[in-house]
Amino acid sequence: MTLPLVVGVDGSDASLLAVDWAVDAAARGDLPLRLVYASLWERYDAAVPSFERERPSERVLAEHIVASAAERAARRAPEVKVTTDIVPAEPVDALLREGHNACAVVTGDRGRGELKGLLLGSVGLGVAARAHCPVIVVRGDEAGMVGMHERILFGAGDTATIGRAVHFAFREAEARGCVLDAVRAWRWSAQEGTDHPARERERRAAAQLDEVLREAVAEHPGVPVRRATVEGPASRILVTRSAAADLVIIGARRRHGHFGLQLGRVGHTLLYHAHCPVAVVPQLA
Repeated sequence: MTLPLVVGVDGSDASLLAVDWAVDAAARGDLPLRLVYASLWERYDAAVPSFERERPSERVLAEHIVASAAERAARRAPEVKVTTDIVPAEPVDALLREGHNACAVVTGDRGRGELKGLLLGSVGLGVAARAHCPVIVVRGDEAGMVGMHERILFGAGDTATIGRAVHFAFREAEARGCVLDAVRAWRWSAQEGTDHPARERERRAAAQLDEVLREAVAEHPGVPVRRATVEGPASRILVTRSAAADLVIIGARRRHGHFGLQLGRVGHTLLYHAHCPVAVVPQLA
């Protein structure tokens, strides 16, 4: 059974852009699409007797949101199988549960009830930092969201966090038929003396990048890969390079029994500032 691509919808412009992105991804991967509206009101309403014949306005709104999103998806890619659901839970909790039976979860960068001035909504951050499946937060400029660059950016960070991420990146590049830019950042301080330590650190970073990519390159020989080792903070390097990418992919460690946010500085920075959609792929520890 093929797991669906789950999209959190709430009627906001950001969630509609997420639906568009997810429909395109589902069509490329021949995946079913599941549109989920999470309504905590639904839970409370079920516990209160109702003597009104008309359905409550919140229920009508929820049904309208999922129906509109499904209609939008059908117009964009009629071949994609779409299902919908209204879940009685907080949005983050609902999408985290949905993620246990999804190939990935997709969200917008802010929700219907959140201020437009916010750089990232609480739902996108909460799901990306806790889910056990890949999470894509759809954000950035139009060129990146519609895939005009034909380039995937992979941040090859801590080797303990990127095992699943590297394979996800290659599969995505293969499905799109595009280039994969694999980047590893390294740091050097002038206080270390001569330039010999810098050359050694760069050489070591290049060797580590080759090692990270070796297995995936063998499994996906048709994917063109461009390797780069760059001196500087990884977060700044990836944000800058995301301006020429259609998706930036990073790994994140998930520790069993840890219930807080598990994302790291690079992930936080990308979710707030990347110029294209961001995929966070968890590595279970």
